[in-house]
Amino acid sequence: MKITLSLEKTISNDVSIMVDALRASTTITLALNNFNKIIPCFTPEEAFKLKKLENGIIAGERGGEIIDGFDIGNSPKLVESYKSDKKTLILTTSNGTRILENMNSTVLIGSLVNAKSVGKKSVETADNHIDVVMAGVNGEFALEDFLASGEILYWICNNLDEYDLSDYAKAAIIASKDYEYLKNGFLNSKSAQRLKKLNYYDDIILCSLKNISDNVAIYENNEIKLIKD
Repeated sequence: MKITLSLEKTISNDVSIMVDALRASTTITLALNNFNKIIPCFTPEEAFKLKKLENGIIAGERGGEIIDGFDIGNSPKLVESYKSDKKTLILTTSNGTRILENMNSTVLIGSLVNAKSVGKKSVETADNHIDVVMAGVNGEFALEDFLASGEILYWICNNLDEYDLSDYAKAAIIASKDYEYLKNGFLNSKSAQRLKKLNYYDDIILCSLKNISDNVAIYENNEIKLIKD
């Protein structure tokens, strides 16, 4: 099995794992405790239209802040606890949902909170190539995505007898091995610094927890749903 790590664009036509650790991937993973499906969209205008069509809840951010007129922002802590009889979440974010649009492979959603489960599921799903794709921030490298990807890559390799691992992927695994170092990286990344200023410190802490969810989401037919065992 070929195992690679990429930024923004996948290089696999087989299985790709989208990682936007702060916060879209974590929000999606935990939101599926309360919602049956998530519809990612790429503009606020599209989200408002889908809200009427789907009778759903709209969530999202730009620059970390909730979009005017939305029901909720891109906060995994708040989305997980959000109470509603509506079971469709419509989500738009600055980075994570944006990169889903151009992925031509089987796409899973990965984060630190479900790293073990998504790593295992990707091995069960793939034929020959798993690419872990960091969303980054506005086209730039994001430390938290690199560290979360390292944990996911570790569990991918842990579920394989033989694999061809890129050096970039090896570096991510090495960087993520020390959990205290990993948490410190999350807390001090540029993304975290911005979120702290917006009073989302609790989200940072939640996103830095390892393997607290068994949820694995798949993106297909423009919807995100849990993979059923």
